Amino acid sequence: MTRTSIVFAALAFLIGVSSSVQAEERMTEEQVQQWFAEFTESLDPQRGETTVPGASAEFRLGDAFAFLDANDTRRLLEEAWGNPPDPSVLGAIIPYDFDPIGTSAWAVIVEYEEDGYVEDGDAAEIDYVELLASMQEETSAANSARIEAGYSGLELIGWAEPPYYDPDSHKLYWAKEISFGGNRRHTLNYSIRALGRRGVLVLNAVGGMDQLSTIQTAMQDLLPMVAFEEGSRYVDFDPDVDQVAAYGIGALVAGKLAAKAGLLAKFAPLLLGLKKFGIVIIAGVIGIGRRFFMSGREVETDEDKPIG
Repeated sequence: MTRTSIVFAALAFLIGVSSSVQAEERMTEEQVQQWFAEFTESLDPQRGETTVPGASAEFRLGDAFAFLDANDTRRLLEEAWGNPPDPSVLGAIIPYDFDPIGTSAWAVIVEYEEDGYVEDGDAAEIDYVELLASMQEETSAANSARIEAGYSGLELIGWAEPPYYDPDSHKLYWAKEISFGGNRRHTLNYSIRALGRRGVLVLNAVGGMDQLSTIQTAMQDLLPMVAFEEGSRYVDFDPDVDQVAAYGIGALVAGKLAAKAGLLAKFAPLLLGLKKFGIVIIAGVIGIGRRFFMSGREVETDEDKPIG
């Protein structure tokens, strides 16, 4: 099968058209553009104050952001960005000028882990330099399993922003720089964790490293806009009735899901970004106006513009 046929086959699968060669060849640039235009128009972004069902949390978003509910977010992830179904996704925060296939597209995926009250007494004692070294070793050791499972090798380059925990707001944030398969275009994974009475609100933004300034500013703007509802706040914890989580602040940064759900689970936010790159690459190859190599989100011009 030729490279062009592979591209059309992928699009045929994603957009739901016939998988026959004839149908693939009938797909035009205009049809693809029309599909994405209609998809974008079908989204229903919510602005201002909104609740997050399933998390007892709320977002008080300013004019720069909007919220997509769980249904729209899953459609975005699965239909437009080619991710597998994930029922744990509760929604997404998107920038006001959101374009699902724009070269600078990004979104903050929202989830909630109800594992109990995360004690933060050791937060100030964590050595994040040592933690990074341990994470890099574990990432490297896991590569054989990743490759066997059909994913690219992964390298944790370092902190794009070192972890910081605010004991007053009970929020933790950090950012990682990651390389997939030796690609020179590195991925940014920016994370926020808001601690609550019964669990942790999980916010993950994925983009290109050249978007660090934009995403960093946006995530800092979002921090005060994220809150648990009264009765579910960190300060509402009741030791007589509430469960205490089996992990602490350091494990949130290192990836506590690895111990609970298996080797690849800790890389779920990173895989999200990789899958999202895939749909943009496919769109660009068939002529939507963005020229990428098939091996990664590589721009063929001097303009190095690379997710969510």
